[in-house]
Amino acid sequence: MKVLQLATFASVVVIVLSACQSRPAPPLTVVVKPPEIIEAPAAITVKPPRVIHYPKGVERPRLSAYELRIISDKIYLNEASSNPDKLMIWAAGENFASVGIGHFIWYPAGESKRFDETFPAMIDYFAKNKVEIPSWLAAARHTGAPWKNKVTFEHAKNDKEFRQLKMLLLNTKELQTQFFFDRIHESIPEIVKLAPPQDRKRIIANYNALAHTKGGWYPLMDYINFKGKGTKASERYNNKGWGLLQALQEMQPVEAGAQALDEFSRATEAVLERRVRNSPKANNEKRWLAGWKNRTRTYKRSLIAG
Repeated sequence: MKVLQLATFASVVVIVLSACQSRPAPPLTVVVKPPEIIEAPAAITVKPPRVIHYPKGVERPRLSAYELRIISDKIYLNEASSNPDKLMIWAAGENFASVGIGHFIWYPAGESKRFDETFPAMIDYFAKNKVEIPSWLAAARHTGAPWKNKVTFEHAKNDKEFRQLKMLLLNTKELQTQFFFDRIHESIPEIVKLAPPQDRKRIIANYNALAHTKGGWYPLMDYINFKGKGTKASERYNNKGWGLLQALQEMQPVEAGAQALDEFSRATEAVLERRVRNSPKANNEKRWLAGWKNRTRTYKRSLIAG
C-alpha cells in the first residue's frame, strides 16, 4: 500500500513539474519614466529702441565676428576662469548674484542697488535677438533674482531653473559680448554729458582712438563690464568714481595705435589705485588691487593678431 502511495505521489510531482516547465515565463515588467517636461520658452515684450543722441565726433566702427569670438573668450577667462561652474556665483559679502561670462549683477527683490544692475538688460537683449528663454526667467526680469541671498543661491545649484540658466549662458557667450559692445556705445552720450565741459573733447578723442586701434575694443568692453560706466553717484568714494568715465578722463591725449592701449592701461590702473586710497579702511579693498592691476595690464597688448 505504501509503495502504491509513493508511486502515485511521484506521478503527481512529475505532472506538476512538466506543467511548470511547459508554461511560458511571464513577461518582464519594464518601468518607463515619463519624459521630463521642458518648460516652454516665454516671449518678452521688446520695447522699441530708445533714440540716442550722440555727441559730435563719436564714432562706432563695426566689430568683426573674429574679434567678437576672441574678446568673448578673454572676458570669460577674466571673470570666470573659463570654468562653467564659475559662470554663476554669489560672492561673499555681496547682496547680489553675478551671472554670465561678464558676471552681470542681478539683485533679488528688495535689495538696495548700489552698483549698476546689468542682467535685466541682458534678458531684454536675449529677447531682442530672438533667444528663447524659459517663462520663469521672463517673469524674474521684473521681480528680481530668484535667490534671496547667498545661502539660497548655493542650495539652488541643482534645481532645474538654475541649470536652465547656466546652459543658456554657456550657449550665448558671444551674444553677451555683443551686449558689452552695444552698451559701450550707448553709454558714451551719458559719459560725455557727465564729464566736466573742459574734458569732453578729450574723452571723445580718447574713446575714438581706442575704437580705431586694432584690439582696442577689448579693454573698453572689459573695463565697462569690470567696473561700470562710472556715472552713478553711489559708485564713488570721496566723490571720486572708478568707471569708464573716470578712465577716459584720466587718459592723456593719444592717437590710435599701441600708445592708446598703453595709456588706457595706465589710466585704469591709476583710477583703481585712487579707489583703494579713498575706500573705507573696513572694506580692505587693498587685497584686490594686485588682481585688478593684473587685469588692466592685459589691456596693453592687442588680442587681435595681424
